[in-house]
Amino acid sequence: MEDISNLLAVARGDVPADILLSGGRVVNMFSGEIEAMDVALAGGRIAGLGPGYQARERIDLKGSLVAPGFIDAHVHIESSLCTPAQFAAAVVPRGVTCVVTDPHEIGNVAGADGVRFMARSAAASPLDVVIMASSCVPATDMATSGCAMDAGVLSALRGEGVVYGLAEVMNYPAAIRGEANMLAKLRALEGRPIDGHAPAVTGKQLNAYVTAGVESDHECITPDEAREKLSRGMYILVREATNARNLEALLPMINPRNSRRICFCTDDRTPSDLLSIGSIDQMVRTAIAAGIDPVDAIRMATLNTAERFRLPRVGAVAPGYRANLIVFDDLSRPQPRLVIRDGRLVARDGSPTWTVADTAAPPLGRCEVPWDRISLDIPAKGERIRVIGSKRDQLVTDHRILPAKIAGGLAMADVERDLLKMIVIERHKMTGNVGKGFIQGFGLHRGAIAGTVAHDHHNLVVIGADDASMLTAARAAAGGGGGLAVAVGERVVENLPLPIGGLMSDQPIANVAAAYDRLVAAARQLGSSLPDPFMAMSFMALEVIPSLKLTDLGLVDVEKFQIVDLFL
Repeated sequence: MEDISNLLAVARGDVPADILLSGGRVVNMFSGEIEAMDVALAGGRIAGLGPGYQARERIDLKGSLVAPGFIDAHVHIESSLCTPAQFAAAVVPRGVTCVVTDPHEIGNVAGADGVRFMARSAAASPLDVVIMASSCVPATDMATSGCAMDAGVLSALRGEGVVYGLAEVMNYPAAIRGEANMLAKLRALEGRPIDGHAPAVTGKQLNAYVTAGVESDHECITPDEAREKLSRGMYILVREATNARNLEALLPMINPRNSRRICFCTDDRTPSDLLSIGSIDQMVRTAIAAGIDPVDAIRMATLNTAERFRLPRVGAVAPGYRANLIVFDDLSRPQPRLVIRDGRLVARDGSPTWTVADTAAPPLGRCEVPWDRISLDIPAKGERIRVIGSKRDQLVTDHRILPAKIAGGLAMADVERDLLKMIVIERHKMTGNVGKGFIQGFGLHRGAIAGTVAHDHHNLVVIGADDASMLTAARAAAGGGGGLAVAVGERVVENLPLPIGGLMSDQPIANVAAAYDRLVAAARQLGSSLPDPFMAMSFMALEVIPSLKLTDLGLVDVEKFQIVDLFL
């Protein structure tokens, strides 16, 4: 047990506190009340609340509100296209003092070494990064990943203290069927929090999934789905990501009877979104504006998440708890102006007060393509084709059947029907695998977009109106270790290098956000009306979210969980 002698002395009032936050109003997560009282801090902890405390430093809050720092219940830091240290520079000033993260993006590229890098980079920031052990690397056997992480690897990472629990169990059919490999991973993290990922799983299948040990889910898109999972004992992690916006749809199912089992998460947000609209803080404000009681909204972003993941002594303003706090002025619209982590001021008025430093990244993963063996041609083998129907602001897709456009014996893109060609090229092991298909919903009138960010295998994905543009964009994205690109014909219009595993930049997040904005603007100039075509594209290759997706091994019917022919 740690020595808390000094903390107890401060709590008793025998010795001065390090810092006294005086004249504030505490948002009490336990009672639900707003209480006018001082908060005494010592040794990075909250020593006591109430009058009569002395301190070496006094901060007069002048009636401002004090609440616990926000906790993101589920996030993939790699989706910020930045390292954990740079990610922290964006979210900590927004009041986020802790995130629960699944590094399965870098895990799929670089395995355990990638996870260890994330832990080292996170340690260079004042953000608590709770790393969960990626349960599905690879996600399935229907795509080629750079690495595999079995139960032995997860056990080793647990033994090293790198991981805390088991991250989203995306291969839900394996968990439901009780397959040996999945049960071994569940046993490897037994006794720790086990996170879920089970879109549209219901009835007896859901019963089996929960029986396997899964405790939460962030894939609900309807109130009915969330209610059923909640009633089966799961925590519901309401998600509001860049390309999966479920908060508005799920808010109506939240009420005083069930709100203690609801948490907030961002899952995947781009650097531009993090810097412009925020993180969990934005979800709290949105919930309050929709009619959720402000204290309930803050609780869903703090204490609920701490309890769900069994995080000790965080999520509330209470004696003995860590001094991870936010100070703000308007309960109806919490906008942190001071952020304190372990008793130290780390952000003021939306800016970090620490020097953002990072850990040098070792070579992680590969981005190599045997271009002489790559062909984008799709020989026509019928008149009708399966088409991925992307949906705005959702990860789920339609499984459409449409007539093919055929010319010279080849199936072609048809911009008049918004029928674009989609190609996924394996980039980890030089296999030469190329998955070929078609997609609707991206709206490109010309040119192509490409990237090595393609959940979860992170192969090279490209969507375009013509083969020349697609090859140019693909080559540009693959160059320099990976990245994102826009091309027209033989001209590269915009390019964002991501040299760390083809997933993350080594640049400051503000620079990355500016470059990303230029990419999105370029895609829109080519006709795309999507808010973020690159984030949308990155999920069109994810073979665990219904209904139809494309990997380097071919089209995947997710509902059947098998590869299917492009032509009928």
